[in-house]
Amino acid sequence: MDYNNAKEILAKYNQEHVLDYFDELSSDEKQQLLGQIEEIDWDLLQLIDQPEGVHNKGVITPLDNAVSIKDIEAHKEVYRATGEKAIKEGKVAALLLAGGMGTRLGSDKPKGMYNIGLTKDVFIFEMIVRNTLDVVNDLGVWIPLYVMTSEKNDKDTREFFEKMNYFGYNKDYVKFFKQEMAPAVSFDGKLYMEGKNRISTSPNGNGGWFISFVKAGLLEDAKKRGVEYINLFAVDNVCQRIADPLFVGAMIEHGCRCASKVVPKATPEERVGVLCLEDGKPSIVEYYELTEEMRYAKDENDELAYRWGVILNYLFNVEDLEKNLENNLSTHIVKKKIAYIDENAQLVKPETENGFKFETLVLDMIHMMDNCLAYEVVREKEFAPIKNKEGVDSVDTARELLKKNGVEL
Repeated sequence: MDYNNAKEILAKYNQEHVLDYFDELSSDEKQQLLGQIEEIDWDLLQLIDQPEGVHNKGVITPLDNAVSIKDIEAHKEVYRATGEKAIKEGKVAALLLAGGMGTRLGSDKPKGMYNIGLTKDVFIFEMIVRNTLDVVNDLGVWIPLYVMTSEKNDKDTREFFEKMNYFGYNKDYVKFFKQEMAPAVSFDGKLYMEGKNRISTSPNGNGGWFISFVKAGLLEDAKKRGVEYINLFAVDNVCQRIADPLFVGAMIEHGCRCASKVVPKATPEERVGVLCLEDGKPSIVEYYELTEEMRYAKDENDELAYRWGVILNYLFNVEDLEKNLENNLSTHIVKKKIAYIDENAQLVKPETENGFKFETLVLDMIHMMDNCLAYEVVREKEFAPIKNKEGVDSVDTARELLKKNGVEL
């Protein structure tokens, strides 16, 4: 794309301010900015006129059932045998969502680089790899590990894995790829600039992982390896089990097309998404979408009707992911605090929400599936999210659970 093409496109969408400093830029900076303009999905900007209408929910009802810890114990030998067979045959890959930064933890580095150790270095990435190595060492087979980074943390993440010698993982089985980015806009739809040569962008939400995976050529890589199932998980849960043979086996044995690890909600008010049904198909309702009535509703056993909290650890059938690739995910428009340069080209970091970001969410991928197995895990063993530096779901609470599980920090 050249300057004239860019100017024409920007004029069409009333975004001419993007080129205000073009004459001041170096040749490289000009190319970077023109490249950004070329990659923008301009249709996103049309959505801000209808933010309430882009992801309306259907009729929500509780799940009929879930595979409980008691069920798993009763069938664990069958589940384990089936899961181990699939893993040994190379049918299972792991995919780590690691595009976030450690900003809320007080770090300007990738979140996975955060050190949670007390008497020695123990990094979040290290715990993720160690948890995966448990299965690798037990079964004697390497599991492909795909790591989704973002434009903002890709270089640091790759260099950190290299520096740490991949924490003992076979580097031939680790592949990195970058998540697609989406522009950030003011409430009146103007693109924010985070520098004279750069439009403000952010990762397009955890639902964008598969299209980014495909564009990076890694779907073909996975298929060549014989992968049929992808275990998708987030970087911030340091206790989760990855490529868990029992989880894999349960999904296969139940004939399901995807599966989600869940924990019973600790309280009706707990801020976790809930696995449920939407118009009879699997779905996830975010904690803020639950009505007061739904939040406190009880079933015939006097338990919370909407009790199965998701921990962002999913198992997907690759065949279904491919089939659904042509279906557009809903775009969620989220109010955020967005840094930008003002009319004097000075960087401003607002203290309140000042614009919109555009995100796709993995929960919408769940709703595309014909069914989804709810698989209960023990909260104290598999759910130690690190969202905050202190308080609930913090570094401190995660450390306590790690120590209870025998991890030396």
